[in-house]
Parts: sequence; C-alpha cells; structure tokens
Amino acid sequence: MRISCEVIVWYILPIIRREIASELVNTHGMSQAEVARRFGVTDAAISQYLKKKRGDSESIEHLRSYPVFLEEMKKSAYAIAKENADFDLELCRLCAVVRSTGLLREVSMLQMKQDVNDCFNMGSPFDLNE
Repeated sequence: MRISCEVIVWYILPIIRREIASELVNTHGMSQAEVARRFGVTDAAISQYLKKKRGDSESIEHLRSYPVFLEEMKKSAYAIAKENADFDLELCRLCAVVRSTGLLREVSMLQMKQDVNDCFNMGSPFDLNE
C-alpha cells in the first residue's frame, strides 16, 4: 500500500495541474508560458496537461468526492489568476481538501484494488506451481 503523499504526488497532483492549467488558460486567458512559469514546469508540460496527455483522471473523476474537489480547484485557479495567489500555497490548500473530503481514501482504495488486480493478472513471482 502506498503512503498518502505518494498517492497525492502520483495521482492527485497531475489532476490539480491539469485542471488549474485548463482554468487559467481557458477561463482566465493566461498564456501557457505564464502558467508554466507559475507552476515551475515547461511550456511543453502545460501543453500536455491541456491535451490531457498528463493528468488523465477518468477513473478518479467518477469518485464521490471529486465534484467538491473540482470546485475547489476552480477556486484555486481564480485565486491564482485574480488575486495573484501562490501556486504552491494553493497546492497545500488542495491537499487538505483531498484529505478532508475523503478523496484521498477513495483514490487509495481505487489504486489498491487496481494494484491487487494487476498482481493477479501478471502472476506472482512467488508462484511455486510453475
């Protein structure tokens, strides 16, 4: 089982970057270069987030807590665009939201189930019947 911070970094952070980048570019009219600068990533990374080549979250978007999380990401994008809020501080706030809404637990359970299924599908390295 993964620790909470691993789940956030591997599964939640890319979603946050994708959603906030999309909001900043499409709703608030920021350039991809400006978003990249604020996020501390390359312009190419922002392009990939906008094209959903990074931060794909189809299975996570169907979780019970996701709509609340999505609204909070939109609030963060607004704060970054209109109030010059710091992206890093917004990440910390969103991490707290992920924990308080139960999304962290839902994602952890989803990933644990997938990891267990992957193990069964691949076979165990400890299978003595082979």
